[in-house]
Order: sequence, then C-alpha cells, then structure tokens
Amino acid sequence: MKPKILIVDDEPDILEFLKFNFEQKGYKVFTAKNGMKALEKIKKFLPDIVLLDIMMPKLNGIETATMIRKLSGLNDPAVLFLTAKSDESTELKSFQAGADDFISKPVRIKTLMARVEAILKRRKGHANFATLIETGPLIINRSDYQVQLNGKPLELPRMEFEILSLLASKPGKIFRRKEIYEKVWGKKIIVGERTLDVHIRKLRKKLGEKLIKTHKGIGYSLQTE
Repeated sequence: MKPKILIVDDEPDILEFLKFNFEQKGYKVFTAKNGMKALEKIKKFLPDIVLLDIMMPKLNGIETATMIRKLSGLNDPAVLFLTAKSDESTELKSFQAGADDFISKPVRIKTLMARVEAILKRRKGHANFATLIETGPLIINRSDYQVQLNGKPLELPRMEFEILSLLASKPGKIFRRKEIYEKVWGKKIIVGERTLDVHIRKLRKKLGEKLIKTHKGIGYSLQTE
C-alpha cells in the first residue's frame, strides 16, 4: 500500500513542487493551502504523515498540529514541520504541539525525502522492541501506541513515545545520545543537538523527574527501582 502524505502550505509553487516529487517516489499525495482545509482532509483521507508549514492563514501550523493531536478516530499521523521560521522559540513550540520533526526552509528534496522515510519507518515499530513492555510503573503497548503510568493512560506524541519505548526496552541501560538519535531518528538524519533535550524535558514533565536519569556527557537511562 502506498504511504499517504498530506502537504500543507499556502504557496502554490511549493505545493506543486513537493507533490510532484513525492508522487514520483510512489506516495499518494494530498494537498491543502491552510490549516482548516488540512484538518478536513486529515479526517477524510487519514494520511500517514503531514508536512506542515507554520505561517499560514486561518490556522497557523502550530495551531493545526495541536488540533491534529486532539482529533479522535485518526491513525495518529506523524507531523513534520517544514518552515522558514527556524528560531529556537518556534522549534520548541512545534515540538510542544506534537511535531515528530522540524526542518527549516529552504531544504533539499533528497534530505526531506530521507526525513519522511525515517519517520514512516519508525511508525512501523522497531523489530528489536517487544510489542508489550512492562517495567516498573510503566506499561507500553507498541502495537496500539498506548502508554500507562501507574495504571493511568498517558498520551505521548510520536517522538516522545519512541524515545520512552527505547529507554524502557532495557531498563537501567545507559543509552548514549548518538545511539538514541540513530535508533529513533535514523542514521542518515541530521537532528539538532538540543532536539533530544527538548523531548526528554517534556517526558519528565509527564512521567516525573525520577524515571529518566541523565548521565552527564553520556546519555540517558530509565530507572524503575
């Protein structure tokens, strides 16, 4: 089955360029020129991934991503921001809205394709992970993308889910930063150095400060005892 991608941008030239290139790679492509139209098409077509601009009329990209994460009955599409706004504040707000990745314009099409492919590959799950992970107060069901903490459901955006699943796959093991980047984002993907820190900080707010331990200059581990 062809992967489905929704491209959202208010610039017709960008939409046409991206649509052509993704169709050439075998994707089933849908487009929208603003956030409101994007939400309509997400409900109708259930895309696997959404490429989302930030500066758009009616609903900006961050508002749109926030609403995507609140919609029920979806297949929880991955969200990748592709935007000319590359400042730190915008990037942080993007991840807080539930983004899986953030790319600054202009971007090379091959780089964009690689990032999209890496995200879709992650969505299929990692073969080395058990479908169900139970450790300490956590229960992680990878097949349904569900997490429970002390018996209560915990909603996590895709990247937070993948990082937590990796750490929980071997409690107590110190995962080096490079290893986390490679297993969660992919070896061919270049990710900003602070991106992992943003996700870890967000996870700690939801899990509490004690579960994820920082090993200064090395990486992170999950502590369940």
